[in-house]
Order: sequence, then structure tokens, then C-alpha cells
Amino acid sequence: MRWDNLFDDLESQLEHGLTAEEIDLQAEEERLRLARMSLRERILSLHESAAAGGSPEIRLQLVGGVAVTVRPLSFGKDWFSADLVEESARHSQCIVPLGAVAGLLLSREQVQSSLATSAAPESGRGLSARLGLAFVLRDLCRRRRAVEVRFAGGVVHGTIDRVGRDHFDLAVHEPGTPRRENEVSHYRVIPFGQVLLVRM
Repeated sequence: MRWDNLFDDLESQLEHGLTAEEIDLQAEEERLRLARMSLRERILSLHESAAAGGSPEIRLQLVGGVAVTVRPLSFGKDWFSADLVEESARHSQCIVPLGAVAGLLLSREQVQSSLATSAAPESGRGLSARLGLAFVLRDLCRRRRAVEVRFAGGVVHGTIDRVGRDHFDLAVHEPGTPRRENEVSHYRVIPFGQVLLVRM
């Protein structure tokens, strides 16, 4: 009878030790997962949670202190596109370089959603996920689309004339006017690293 109690006690201790070891292992795996998580992945997780009924809007603070509210649409390697949510009725889309994001201003629920593991590991990892900011700007240049560029020195309106490896030329003209030589006030060369937001 005593042997049965001894074996039961040993079995209980062993089971407790294995359970504690498993809990420690799971906690370490979670710490490693979070350590590898990028800002892009957290914004992508918020986007995916919005599709499942979470809040579709994210408040961003850009470098320099400007705060904007966006609804992410698609993701590139170092940028994402979004609907820009404004107080005015004006509907516009924008491109946000990830390097221009100084912080995410999230609710408690959004923090939890941003840390969630992606349900679809391949989401946000297609062809567009490999395209850099230069590709998107070249596409806007080809379309001759008028844009508003918010950069470290202010805001300018114009049309992108050409895109280099790390900069682009903007023909600056009044908003709402077509890009004609006599409408262009000057040309501005803007390094990618200075771009905070491109509104279309």
C-alpha cells in the first residue's frame, strides 16, 4: 500500500515538472515570436483582424508629430497603401512608407490584434509584398497622377516626373490643375527617406 502511494506521489511530481517545463517552453517560444515580429507584420495583423470584424481604422503618428487615421489596403516591402480617414468628406488614398511611421496609437483591443499570429501565413507576402516604394512611385509617374507629398519640410502638390533609385522629381503646381509646363512653379527633388505620406 505504501508503495502505491510512493509511486502516485512520484508520478504526480513528474507530471507537474513536465507541465511546468512545457509552460516555460511555450513562454520562451512566444517571446522569440514577438522578438522577430516587424512593424509591417503588426500593421498587417491589424488589417487582417479588421477583415474578421475588428476596427478597420488605425491611428498613426508620423515622424515630425503629425497624426493620421488610415484604413490599410495593401502592403509592399517598405510601404503600405491606405484609405485616408479625414474629418472632411474628401475621400483619398495614400501611400505611407514604413520608415515614416513614428508610432501606432492603438486601443487595448488593437494591441492584442496586432500581436496575433497571422491566420494566413502567406497573406501580404505575394508579389506586392516584394515591391519597394520606388515601384509604387514609378507607377504614379507613368499614370501622370497629381499627388500631394507630405515630407519633413512641409507639403507640396504636383506630378512625379521621374523616379531614381532613392529619390524622385516632383513638378510642383497648384492642386487641381493639370501638369503643364506653364503651370509648374518649380521642380523639387525629394529623397525617399524624407517622404512621410503621398496622397493621391
